Amino acid sequence: MSIGQAAILGVVEGVTEYLPVSSTGHLLLAEKIMGIGNAAGQSPVEEERTKEALDAYTICIQLGAIIAVLGLYFRRVRQMLAGLMGKDEAGRRMLINVVVGFMPAAVIGLLFNKIIKSYLFGAWPVVAAWFVGGVAILVFSRWHDRGDKTSGRGMALGELTWKMALVIGFAQCIAMWPGVSRSLVTIVAGVLTGMSMAAAVEFSFLLGVVTLGAATAYDALKHGQVMLETFTVSSLAVGLVFAFIAAVISVKWMVAYLNKHGLAIFGYYRVALALVVAPFI
Repeated sequence: MSIGQAAILGVVEGVTEYLPVSSTGHLLLAEKIMGIGNAAGQSPVEEERTKEALDAYTICIQLGAIIAVLGLYFRRVRQMLAGLMGKDEAGRRMLINVVVGFMPAAVIGLLFNKIIKSYLFGAWPVVAAWFVGGVAILVFSRWHDRGDKTSGRGMALGELTWKMALVIGFAQCIAMWPGVSRSLVTIVAGVLTGMSMAAAVEFSFLLGVVTLGAATAYDALKHGQVMLETFTVSSLAVGLVFAFIAAVISVKWMVAYLNKHGLAIFGYYRVALALVVAPFI
């Protein structure tokens, strides 16, 4: 992997991680286009080792996007830390909700991680998820926009209950299918449970920090050695930095956009992308 390729993967990760378009699907597409991990003359063992390293790399550069959200939502993070120390009741409830929302993915992810990677990390599953997810967004947007189109409709983040958080957490597990998008299912689930669009987006981001952080730590510990043996430290650093910068820009844009518009644009994008990519796989 060249430094330029690492920068591109970092940008793709940062831009798509929190948008409802699937970062995993876009990273797989970017890898395929750039031919990363497809070195000629490799034995089956070497190919498997390279794939393992590349999968770990694309997960580990998520750290850049995680740090971006931690910075952008530092006030909320500080409030939850104060709640952990018993100094902020609202922060304590929010922290409990985030932990409850994370638990289904933690359990199901550990149980089915190998099966998911074996059967769902392919071109057709991703394209199918893009298309179905795009249609789902368009249907949801049509339903949601029948009433008041402002993001203030619905409950605020502070009104979220642990039961609602658990529902959102189970919905998040659907995104273990590459191409679905963790942001998509958590935002939609949040709105369907009664939250405002703005509150659902914020909770999705906060839940993502924990979920993505855990996935990054797990893969770094399990596959970090083979990743660093296959790719250079500089390529990892470049991916992290570019993911951070791209995520800051992407999250700020998304929040501003959704304050005035709905999710429909992402639905059209997903359907169009699926139709464009499908003939080439």
